[in-house]
Amino acid sequence: VPNRTRMGLSAAVRDRVAAVHRGSALPDRLRLYDGWAARYEQDVAALEYRAPHLAAASLAFAFPAPHAEARLLDVACGTGLVARELHRRGFRCLHGVDGSAGMLERARSTGLYQELRLCVLGRDPLPAPAEHYDAVTLVGALGEGQVPSTVLPELLRVTKPGGFLCLTTRSNPSNLRYKAELEAALGQQERSGAWQKLLAQEVEYWERAVTEEESTQGNGYISGVVYIYQKCPVPHLKEG
Repeated sequence: VPNRTRMGLSAAVRDRVAAVHRGSALPDRLRLYDGWAARYEQDVAALEYRAPHLAAASLAFAFPAPHAEARLLDVACGTGLVARELHRRGFRCLHGVDGSAGMLERARSTGLYQELRLCVLGRDPLPAPAEHYDAVTLVGALGEGQVPSTVLPELLRVTKPGGFLCLTTRSNPSNLRYKAELEAALGQQERSGAWQKLLAQEVEYWERAVTEEESTQGNGYISGVVYIYQKCPVPHLKEG
């Protein structure tokens, strides 16, 4: 019998998940993701990680049909979990970027992306011209020790006016400081008229907690949030 804890996860899975959420230096973190790529989908299945499904469902609901012609950018695409969910909902033109070459290799093998590029968010600009995408997703990477909340203007830059942005973050105790920072940055963009909020949905069963302390309600799970924003059309300059 493998070493199972009361949380229902093996110690090895818990260690791998904890390692990438620890605030390690960027090169170390990218190495961890490269090394995790082969086991990643197995591990997140064990975690009952629901963010890709929830995010894709929310975006598909907000997004005007038809989906097939829309050009989407999947930022921090990992092994392609979000692409799989988007594809199931009729989205066919998918581009992906990730900071880990190991993850991109896995994503490439899915055959779901038209284009995949290496890009370390928060350090590199997105490899796309302005106003290029009908929608941009950033699922699972907005968190402590991962993608900084300062990337929002860059996500907005590559989104067409009227286009959609789908973002997620976790609400577990060790991510609350980051979440508050992120929500302040989201609100700032909204007040400046850059986008409008269509949805901010708190989800109780986001994924299994890897420690007792992290369990949001003491139920063995952590909670999370799906945000959907729509980029505002360019405002007309007022007369006079």
